[in-house]
Amino acid sequence: MNAIVPAGAPAGRGRVEPLIERLHALHPRLIDLSLERLERLLAALGHPERRLPPIVHIAGTNGKGSTAATVRALGEAAGWRVHVYTSPHLVRFAERFRVAGRLVEDEALAAVLERLEAVNGGAPITVFEITTAAAFELFAATPAELCVLEVGLGGRADATNVIDRPAVSAITSISLDHCEMLGGTLGLIAAEKAGIMRTGVPVVTGRQAPEAMAVLRERAAAVGAPLLARDADWTIERVGYGVRFADAGGVVEAPAPSLPGPHQVDNAGIAMAALRAGMAVPAGAYAGLGRVDWPARFQRLHGAVADMAPAGWEVWLDGGHNPGAGPVMAAHVREAWADRPLHLVVGMKQAKDSAAFLAPLLPLAASVWAVAEAGQHLALPVEAIIAASGGVARVGPTVEAALRRLQGPLGRVLVCGSLYLAGEVLKLDGAEIR
Repeated sequence: MNAIVPAGAPAGRGRVEPLIERLHALHPRLIDLSLERLERLLAALGHPERRLPPIVHIAGTNGKGSTAATVRALGEAAGWRVHVYTSPHLVRFAERFRVAGRLVEDEALAAVLERLEAVNGGAPITVFEITTAAAFELFAATPAELCVLEVGLGGRADATNVIDRPAVSAITSISLDHCEMLGGTLGLIAAEKAGIMRTGVPVVTGRQAPEAMAVLRERAAAVGAPLLARDADWTIERVGYGVRFADAGGVVEAPAPSLPGPHQVDNAGIAMAALRAGMAVPAGAYAGLGRVDWPARFQRLHGAVADMAPAGWEVWLDGGHNPGAGPVMAAHVREAWADRPLHLVVGMKQAKDSAAFLAPLLPLAASVWAVAEAGQHLALPVEAIIAASGGVARVGPTVEAALRRLQGPLGRVLVCGSLYLAGEVLKLDGAEIR
């Protein structure tokens, strides 16, 4: 599982960050959705993507990371070695690469990136494309029983989609995000996500808006990919302190997901359905549902950041940031947090629909504070967050300043709005992910 530990400075760290900065210069755009550049590099490397263990390929707008973490937890509970490639990272770049259960060492990552830089020979390529190639190189060189690949953006033209045939595909909740690249409707975005489907490869999805589900069904039928949808082909429900999952293969009683929030039941069901559709799963695997750890998803803080709030207050961190995340977070607040006043500390990324994200949360908050941390990637100005809140939010302007200004009865704080903000908060907390 991921673990939060005191931050250190492994020897390779000083090589990785400068390498990433240098690689940014290879392409004028941070994101350029196409596969040709990566396919060229992978051919020069001898196609490491063809030498991977069975792959679970995960697309979606919200819940991809949580579902990937759950698949990993189930696989490790089964006794398997599991490779995982996710993005973005929170504290350090190496978090994106988990090789046979362990985060890659910085020295090993730096060595692979330097070699790929040399093989690429200065040709245009995005950082995400070259780091995806690095993941394939790392995974192909180390034996494992399972590989989990999280789509970076979209699906059809995402770098991870160079793989030929996964064991199973999965598509989590689809909502409006990255509309400038994926399209401005749920249907258009669903079509991009559906691009990971493969002929004859099962594709699992949870609950979706009707517009998105119609597109997924149409694409699955056109491709010839068996679609396994929640409430049609599999079910999951809370039962006491656990969950009951059922599909064509039978009924499974399992622990409740360890990640908080009702939305995590859907993600857990997708993970279980995907593994059961793609491979033989031993009974002991399902205990892993209670051992999932995925930072910045309703994560309670206990370190330096928590100490900045008034004595006895709880401080929580969540990376939710788009219109689909707002209602999900609000549902958890209503269900589990009615016992204390809620105070929001919000920092967001530019180009996000801040107003739509905040709308369901604002009525639940005793106070709202707009923040932007110094190291936060593409941080939205505090003034823009205040405007998006309809003037409700107050100036933080930083997480620490906001926490130290809180007053009133014993309360609960949710720091949210951006995974990049979450990373800065974890750094401020003096921790990193293992």
